Amino acid sequence: MLTHIQIRDFVIIDALELELGAGLTVLTGETGAGKSILVDALMLASGGRAGSEVVRHGAERAEVTATFSLKGNPAAQAWFKEQDIECDEECVLRRIVAGDGRSRAYVNGQAIAVQALRQLGETLVDIHGQMEYQSLMKRTAQRQLLDQHCGDDAMLSDVGHAWRQLKALRDRRANARSASQDRAARIELLRYHVAELAALDLKTSEVPELIAERQRVAQSGRLAQAAQEALQVLRDADDVGAEQAVARTLANLRQLTAVDARLLKIVETLDESLIALRDSIDALSRYESELEADPNRQEWLEQRLAAIESIARKHRVEPAVLPALLQNLQAEFKQLDELATTLENIEGEVGKAETTYSLAAKKLSGARAKGAVNLGDRVTALMQGLGMPGGSFTVAVNERSPQEGTEHGVDDVEFLVSTNPGQPRQPLAKTASGGELSRISLAIQVAAVESFRQPCLVFDEVDSGVGGGVAEIVGRQLRALGNANRGGAQVLCVTHLPQVASQAHAHVRVSKLTDGKATRTSLHPLTQDQRVEEIARMLGGVAITAKAREHAVEMLQAGSAKDSPADAPKRTKKR
Repeated sequence: MLTHIQIRDFVIIDALELELGAGLTVLTGETGAGKSILVDALMLASGGRAGSEVVRHGAERAEVTATFSLKGNPAAQAWFKEQDIECDEECVLRRIVAGDGRSRAYVNGQAIAVQALRQLGETLVDIHGQMEYQSLMKRTAQRQLLDQHCGDDAMLSDVGHAWRQLKALRDRRANARSASQDRAARIELLRYHVAELAALDLKTSEVPELIAERQRVAQSGRLAQAAQEALQVLRDADDVGAEQAVARTLANLRQLTAVDARLLKIVETLDESLIALRDSIDALSRYESELEADPNRQEWLEQRLAAIESIARKHRVEPAVLPALLQNLQAEFKQLDELATTLENIEGEVGKAETTYSLAAKKLSGARAKGAVNLGDRVTALMQGLGMPGGSFTVAVNERSPQEGTEHGVDDVEFLVSTNPGQPRQPLAKTASGGELSRISLAIQVAAVESFRQPCLVFDEVDSGVGGGVAEIVGRQLRALGNANRGGAQVLCVTHLPQVASQAHAHVRVSKLTDGKATRTSLHPLTQDQRVEEIARMLGGVAITAKAREHAVEMLQAGSAKDSPADAPKRTKKR
């Protein structure tokens, strides 16, 4: 439910705030006063199209902030959960449009894309007018409304679950069939590649080891020379080698430790160094002996690495990846070898899933067909009193083949209408005029009100083209739609008819003010006395007579006698 709206520099509104309550709230005013501006602002806040023309002349930007209560609105709460945006039982939609037409959107202070805002707006408000937001013109919306009227959420859930399982299995089957088309050729190619890689018998760490060994063999002469020179210095020098020098120094110092104990630590360190030096000399001597050139080994290394690199180039991978590639190809070979059995099993699972889906969709189709008759009869009956005597409304439910089904079932749902007796029923989008569409929409909303729970319904000029007794019936239906005592929705209605305005729970007057230099629109919630004056104005001419006031009082008393009024909107704050 819309609880508060704040508008700033929007079209000819400089700044205003309006608090709204449950029930039917009407907006009235002189022709040209801008009664639909509030509807336009609400459209903008809930994700409608934005352009530079909505910015008030002389202002830098237009801004609309709408606050909604989320009580009893699981669809909106699910949107917040999906978007991972925190909210309690209230959400604030904010839309800013700059002078160049660029806009920004915020929900609870968090910037979001306009598309996401539009999705949220569809769960909060349903706007019915003659030009925009004609949700009933969309076949998808027609199916959804029928399903809401039927109230078969469990059936819809079963169909959706069965469809997703069936689709997953069909995708698996398609992949398996595609793989089986070139199965024989692929198996033969895999057999060749697997045999070639298996014969290569490449170990995981072999490539870097072979490369390192090839480098050592190629540099064996240089390495041997360096080892010999090091041994000459350390052990085989003509005068004194490093080993002998350290040993002699250690012996001399060890004799002097009795004279000065401070030499003990030095002797200990030299002793450890001599041990390490002798170990290094032994290791270097063994290293030198192992560096003898082996032409056969060098040739084998070159051939082995050449074979590895050749196969790696063939598969367009690095040589080190070949062992993992062999495992992957072996796994694919096994999978293709077992494909015939796998495909047969998948076909069986698809058959079972198709049966499950078909049964669930058939059950849903039966419920839709039954609900379509009920909804059609109720809307037809309501049309008779809404200026369309002899008109009729039908909900066509046409079953498709289960093979053409979707997660929503196998039905094409379409609203068909005849607005005049003797005319064949045609799709709603092709036959109804703007005013007729608004009244048919009203009839559908009233017919579905027990099951359809859109929190806020907005009707812009819903009473266009009607008057007299029909207008009074329109007003009654709107009041019934917004009867809070019976669990109705919040209803906002722009009207020019006193018969409709007198049925409202709350009344807002729209006025246009000008000082000769600038024009602005203001909104004022009316008291009971002010409502009498406004309805008398709508009934009479230029001068409001006592008779008009008496008639206005009678109309208000008749409207409020049907149920207890909902809370009226709070005082408008002007800035």
